[in-house]
Amino acid sequence: MLRLPDEVRRLTVETPRGPFAALEALPAAGVAERQPALLIPGYTGSKEDFLPVLGPLARAGRRVIAIDMRGQYESPAAADADGYGLAALAADVATIADALGCDRGDGDRGDGDRRDGAARPAHHVHLLGHSLGGLVARELLLARAARIGSLTLMSSGPGALTGPRAEVLRAVLAELEPAMPNGLGAAVERLWYTQLEPAAVAGGVPADTVDFLRARMLRSCPTGLWSMGRGLLGCPDRTSALAALGAPMLVVYGENDDAWAPSIQDDMAQRLGAQRVCIPGAAHSPAVEAPETVAGNLTAFWNSVETTR
Repeated sequence: MLRLPDEVRRLTVETPRGPFAALEALPAAGVAERQPALLIPGYTGSKEDFLPVLGPLARAGRRVIAIDMRGQYESPAAADADGYGLAALAADVATIADALGCDRGDGDRGDGDRRDGAARPAHHVHLLGHSLGGLVARELLLARAARIGSLTLMSSGPGALTGPRAEVLRAVLAELEPAMPNGLGAAVERLWYTQLEPAAVAGGVPADTVDFLRARMLRSCPTGLWSMGRGLLGCPDRTSALAALGAPMLVVYGENDDAWAPSIQDDMAQRLGAQRVCIPGAAHSPAVEAPETVAGNLTAFWNSVETTR
């Protein structure tokens, strides 16, 4: 398990749709004067992908929550493959926001319940989705725009995954397909030990990080990995519907992104009428590769939304 910064703590969010694992950061004084932010990870990712930015974002005066989506790492699996569709995942995120009572801003570090035991619905939460998480976040915005303060799409795209990562994902799913459905867990484990871990070691990934990546992969739901991967390759372009909402939006990506090409994300930002930030030197994980730059741009965007509302 990765070591957490002092200002970050683990949290289990209890919702009507079940419990979800999360990380929470608050300003040092414990009082969040700004509107909260809810961060959604990408495919094969988890809440830990946001560890480098949680503290800097919280120090700007807001409560920041990063989650594991259903079936990711420490969040329980869905009952079946239908639970991993974009609409189902977006409904999960909506109920997480409601259970957290994200609109309070009072510095309470509880599980999101009010003293009278009733969950207070969230209003004007800033949503950020990384990669697949961006596709989930946009579904939530399309479903309940009045409850969302802004949307940030980080290293995400207008529709189905493209580029080199799409080819890799197709190859992975082709390798897993013969194991469907009962042997999927063993196939994922074999994939990790024969391909993914050797590649990480050869790439110089530190041993403690490899240990974490192994635990995350093997604890994640195999059906979720399969279903979300297929959804990532077949997702439709909903940019026009999203643009019609007129909500405040930001598109952030690394200049060397190898998932959706930077040109694709730039075009999406123009179609959305969104602000756009290209992070120099970063690739598909700018929150890890350039955390201070990312945190500064996010804080500036979120503050501007709150000032103009």
